[in-house]
Amino acid sequence: MTFVLLIRLAGPLQSWGISSRFAARRDSHGRPTKSAVIGMCAAAMGLPRSMPLEEPEDSPAGPMKPTVLGELARTVFGVRADHPGVLIRDYHTVGAGKYPLRPRDLIVDHRRAAAVSASLDTGTGDRFGQLSLAEWYGAPKKVAADPVSGVLVSGELTRSGLITERWYLADATFLVGLQHEDEEFLSSVGHALEHPQRLLWLGRKSCPPSGTLSLGVFPGDLASNFHNQKLLPGPESAGRRESRTWAWFQVPPSEQGATPVRDQPVSFSSSDPEHTTRWEITRRITIAPGAAEWQEIIP
Repeated sequence: MTFVLLIRLAGPLQSWGISSRFAARRDSHGRPTKSAVIGMCAAAMGLPRSMPLEEPEDSPAGPMKPTVLGELARTVFGVRADHPGVLIRDYHTVGAGKYPLRPRDLIVDHRRAAAVSASLDTGTGDRFGQLSLAEWYGAPKKVAADPVSGVLVSGELTRSGLITERWYLADATFLVGLQHEDEEFLSSVGHALEHPQRLLWLGRKSCPPSGTLSLGVFPGDLASNFHNQKLLPGPESAGRRESRTWAWFQVPPSEQGATPVRDQPVSFSSSDPEHTTRWEITRRITIAPGAAEWQEIIP
């Protein structure tokens, strides 16, 4: 028998990157990715980024068993788009202006101190704390330890403006399901989402989730739960009468009509994150006429 943890992902903005990474164009997938949702659950549970998916059961040479992160990664993933939201574009610029110098910058970065040494008042005059450097402001590149102070500094002193095009989903609400055989394990994940040990966000740090996250653990599979649960309330609820919506289900690669998605987490290491391919199908879900209304959801 299987169980499904249902998660509500809603907020003013969401952004689920799947192809761009630190690029000039930072896209957003049209729905939450598995790697992002598993990462959010891992953060809520306080798991370290360095945790592997498997560890030796008894001895280093013995059989391997899944870690908590491994159990999260092997859950069967599904998404129902209750309110798909609207794609919006943010024209974003960073840098190319003047770098306002703080006292700390003069202490830990000898290059900045040398650049303004001619005009630096070493006493307590009114110039201290009001200095700036042109073309030193922007995204740092080639960051390394300073040979004098040991503090991490940028290896490039002059920095041109960085222009990026960032995409977000506005006013979207998704019902996400994690299917697993262990009801108690799913309950612990749901509890962590409501009592997170670390900050949570919907894809990017600028997109915090709103209201209730964990909706509970239910018996059955993803398809039956998506069919038997009402659409979540959202910005369109007042005028929306539809009883059908799109959903995406993780399936074996042999399933007819399955398409690949590269968002199966392998490692969340900050220096070398890794993902592999999983397979999913798209279906139109008809909400059951007798589906119960959601109760006590904090919007």
